[in-house]
Amino acid sequence: MERHPGRETHYVPADVRQEGERLMMKRLLVLAAAAALVIPACSSDDGGIDVTVSDFKVEPAETSAPAGELTFDITNDAEQTHEFVIFKTDLAPDALPVGDDGDVDEEGEGVEHIDEIEDITGGSTQSLTVSLDAGNYVFICNLPGHYEQGMHAAFTVS
Repeated sequence: MERHPGRETHYVPADVRQEGERLMMKRLLVLAAAAALVIPACSSDDGGIDVTVSDFKVEPAETSAPAGELTFDITNDAEQTHEFVIFKTDLAPDALPVGDDGDVDEEGEGVEHIDEIEDITGGSTQSLTVSLDAGNYVFICNLPGHYEQGMHAAFTVS
């Protein structure tokens, strides 16, 4: 009984079949290596979320992301030094608890300090990788007077 009616069956010696399989594996490895080089080039340099800090703004390129490990690539477009602080909070970006000096109380009621990068010098870029659960977040610069001048932005993780 024929397996494929109308087709002839040919015997392929084992050594020829194995050589064909090795050649196919080499081709797949080359394709996988090429994909590994091309795929990251389709996003930002390291796949992070770009954030620009300047006088006096915090501007994420995206305002939301899925929960999990996220990398933020923060570029300081100003001449002066800034910082990048992440809080988990349900408060509005401009309603975080502040001390008498006008700076955000990083241990205040309604905010959970997640992480930060201090002293991002003008013209430089630094990266921060954090694991974020679903929720509302606020990014700020908490150097003296910067928060009050508008250096804050909302970010949502779903």
